[in-house]
Amino acid sequence: MEKELIEVKRATLKFYKYEQEGLVFYEFDATECTPPEPMVNAIVGLSLLKNKNERLVGIFFHEPAPLYARIPSDITYEATELENKDYRIVFKKA
Repeated sequence: MEKELIEVKRATLKFYKYEQEGLVFYEFDATECTPPEPMVNAIVGLSLLKNKNERLVGIFFHEPAPLYARIPSDITYEATELENKDYRIVFKKA
């Protein structure tokens, strides 16, 4: 899998795009950031999701519970705690 660096307007972190199993993924890593940067980039990243075949993946240093209240109603998410205690959150259109 090859990740392509993409430009995302209003983002302060690097976003990558890749395809896997017929889905398009956009990914960013916010583990080195302090609030509100992770939430800001997640909200900006959600605007990339145009259809049900796209996913936004955010890597966070803790579960971003305050972010969940700001997610639009047509977006669902799945949180997974990683071995290193970071969190991988996958967002998709409902």
